[in-house]
Amino acid sequence: MKSLPECQTHKSNPKITLKENRSKLTFLNPNRDEVIVIQVDGCVIKDDDVLKCDYAIVPSDEIEMYVELKGSDIPHAIKQLESTIKLLSENPKKIKKHCFIVSTRFPKYTTSIQILKDKFRKNFNSTFQVKNIQDECDLSKIKP
Repeated sequence: MKSLPECQTHKSNPKITLKENRSKLTFLNPNRDEVIVIQVDGCVIKDDDVLKCDYAIVPSDEIEMYVELKGSDIPHAIKQLESTIKLLSENPKKIKKHCFIVSTRFPKYTTSIQILKDKFRKNFNSTFQVKNIQDECDLSKIKP
């Protein structure tokens, strides 16, 4: 990921929590590894006309994570993630990525969500998950 020192913090807390309104994502960090947390919306990308997600997380040089904490507009959240990956990732197709959308209202799991997961895997080498209100991710189980 491109270096963005003015918008990033280094954390080694056992729990790293990102939240906005009622949406919350907690990264469990049992090994207390140093993780870079980047505030994308409002810092890296300040232009309101550019689609961007809320945060990017870099647990290692081989992994990038993108987080959108959302109300209920999942299709818009997906566009925000795509745009951010294209703008910030050093290599959108090669580096392993994990994308998270945590929304206040989660739509039913449909074939359209499965199609999106396949698209993210193919176009961005990324997993993709949508959760309702809160989610957790154990960083010790994430492999490049």
